[in-house]
Amino acid sequence: MNTEEKRADKLNRTPTTPGVYLMKDVKGKVIYIGKAKNLKSRVRSYFGVTDGRPMIPFMVPKIADFEWVVTNTEKEALILENTLIKKFKPRYNVMLRDDKAYFCIRLDLKREFPRFELVRRIKRDKARYFGPYSSSAAVKKTLHFLHQLFPLRTCRDLEFKSRRRPCIEYEIKRCLAPCVGLVGSKEYNSILYAAVLFMEGREKKITSMLTQKMKEASNNLDFEEAARCRDRINAIEATLEKQRVVSSSQRDQDVFGLWRSNDKIQVYTIHVRKGIITGRRSFSLLRANAPMAEIISSLLKQYYDRGAAIPKDILVSEPLEESTVIEEWLTEAGGKKVSILVPKRGAGADLLSMAEDNARTAMMSEQRAAENTEDILKESALALQLKKVPGRIECFDISGLQGRYAVGSMVVFLDGKADTSLYRRFKIKAAPDAGDYGMMYEMLLRRFAGKEDLPDLIVIDGGKGQLGIALTVLSELGIKDVDAVGLAKESRLKSKKSSTKVRKDEDRIYLPGRKNPLYLSSTPSVLKLLQRIRDESHRFAIAYYRNIKLKDDFQSELDGVAGIGEWKKRALLSHFKSIQDIKEASLEEIASVSGIGPVIAARIKEYFSRSLQQRKGKENSGKEYNA
Repeated sequence: MNTEEKRADKLNRTPTTPGVYLMKDVKGKVIYIGKAKNLKSRVRSYFGVTDGRPMIPFMVPKIADFEWVVTNTEKEALILENTLIKKFKPRYNVMLRDDKAYFCIRLDLKREFPRFELVRRIKRDKARYFGPYSSSAAVKKTLHFLHQLFPLRTCRDLEFKSRRRPCIEYEIKRCLAPCVGLVGSKEYNSILYAAVLFMEGREKKITSMLTQKMKEASNNLDFEEAARCRDRINAIEATLEKQRVVSSSQRDQDVFGLWRSNDKIQVYTIHVRKGIITGRRSFSLLRANAPMAEIISSLLKQYYDRGAAIPKDILVSEPLEESTVIEEWLTEAGGKKVSILVPKRGAGADLLSMAEDNARTAMMSEQRAAENTEDILKESALALQLKKVPGRIECFDISGLQGRYAVGSMVVFLDGKADTSLYRRFKIKAAPDAGDYGMMYEMLLRRFAGKEDLPDLIVIDGGKGQLGIALTVLSELGIKDVDAVGLAKESRLKSKKSSTKVRKDEDRIYLPGRKNPLYLSSTPSVLKLLQRIRDESHRFAIAYYRNIKLKDDFQSELDGVAGIGEWKKRALLSHFKSIQDIKEASLEEIASVSGIGPVIAARIKEYFSRSLQQRKGKENSGKEYNA
């Protein structure tokens, strides 16, 4: 049976139920994933003349086999399709290229004294979320202003439960100190309600409430409180009038404006909450050679599957074939009715036009930047005497303190831009006395042993010695077409005309076979590119080092006690300050710590008592042996 006969036989066996299909090439690699209400009809269309999508002529010749997974409903197929696309990253699927998380402000109303907190991901935990905000600066500014206006707690739960006296926030009148009982839940919640009104942009209701409170304070001769209410009213009015009201419907909306140039798609999102624009963001799509309606469907599924806040209305420019099933999925995920709309007039159409204009502007800006980057990479090849223009650059760095918690980092830049999906971290296994050279050797050997996805250029954070290690690894592995340079900072004396000598820090570049370092003051754009790559590698290494060190620092003898997790460990160490204090504490003292109780306190005492007996037993056996 030839390939065509096998395909025809498999098509005949394909079910007519909803499900997901996976197209594979000759190597068995998944190159496309789709969903269908009728699997047989959809899969058959790929091999006939009914599918006129631009990507089909390129993809179908590469299809050697296909599989399917049957689901009960279209909605289940949609969810499974999303999961499989994230897993396999197929070549011909539209891929969302936006790895940044939106910032939101979270409020958990289930707590007795709730607080506003900054989060990067929205969870389906029934808490209130405000935002999204497009930048950390915007959300931090909002939080700062919020805490100035409303004296609510800012401390974390562990600090809140273990505090014995008010902190500095209480002293400067930015907190009512509920941690030590200086305010009841009723009064606290009244202030919290006003803060929620502020976050919702309900100016009239909050100012009316504060005006009434100001009058009551004035009548009671509490002029200090009346002045605080007056200042809050003025600050709220001044803040909210700056925000642009774009809709009178008061509905939460996300607007997706797309601009296309060949197979490149730029997306610009506008987030409207209660009629006010709260955030904007621009990002691009990968592998977007498909009809616009299909691109928008893929965008919405991947975008909201990443945990973005789900609004009531989603505004797009094209009617979608699967809008009903996407609405059903989002309604279930968001807990409220979600509608996908294609506005033709009014405020919605104006918002969509604004988003599309911004997407076009962003694409033009990226294209200009790409052209500049291409010139810089060509200039780099000349300045660094490279074999070819470095399309893929990898930079390596080692971080650690005298060999302890030593880690390595690898960052990857493709065409001058960081690709975080390709970053790697290395936990160094070499002994601490191996030194920087030994650690660098281990990391590079682990990276290049498989000879996969080789870069055009390796940048080593270090001088001639570290560069020598890189060249040794490449030589041992027989890798010849990869260039390597070292980038290090030195302090040197520089003479001026006045003969006064000054000390100047300057990056120098070490090249293979060249004795003296190269200074790129004549080509600053190349130097800035290398510095940006080096700094990113250093940042990535430091972040991993701190993470490992924190975990190691927080290990203690308490880890051996059943029922003691991170939270209880923090509570105990916060209360007693040291392990020795816990050992010497009474059962009642340990049980009084928040979240511990008599049962776990008894376990702790028993554990330390058993450990002490074991140590004494070892000491006594040692004495007998010596005797």
